[in-house]
Amino acid sequence: MVRKREIDVACASIDLAGAEIAMSTMIGRERALQKAFEPIMEDYDFICIDTPPSLGLLTINALTAAHKVIVPVQCEYLSMRGLIQLQNTLAMIARTSTRTSTSRVFSDPGGFAHDPCQGGHRDLEENFGDRVFASRIRKTVRFAEAPVKGMSVLKYEPDGVAAQSYRQLAQEVLTNGQR
Repeated sequence: MVRKREIDVACASIDLAGAEIAMSTMIGRERALQKAFEPIMEDYDFICIDTPPSLGLLTINALTAAHKVIVPVQCEYLSMRGLIQLQNTLAMIARTSTRTSTSRVFSDPGGFAHDPCQGGHRDLEENFGDRVFASRIRKTVRFAEAPVKGMSVLKYEPDGVAAQSYRQLAQEVLTNGQR
């Protein structure tokens, strides 16, 4: 656990590699993370969980524990199909959970801004309506350079287009997606 100012960060480690196997025999395994969060929920305004792009047991745990789900979607055919699969999984979790979870998506071009992303964003809005954030992440060459330097784009180029895109998305998230 890294404690810095008003944020705590629990980083993943290699120990998670065996967690899915260890949890596979547990009763109520899909609620393990939710149960682990119960004693600390009042200590935090937000708990953000980053998951891998799979629907394994660790991701199912995160989705079950979540009140809200925010999904970055690349403007590509397979990403769109994956989003439909995720929506089906969220519906299944909702049927077995007492917690109501809402999901929202945002358009992430995945590469540098190009015309096919415009059509992809339109497809998202047609299929998911007001569950699509208005904010779109615009990537630049500087965006791609940031991780190489070990920095977020917010630190690497704080006044750049990509950093502004992420700030706009953060503001939209904090205002519950009010456009």
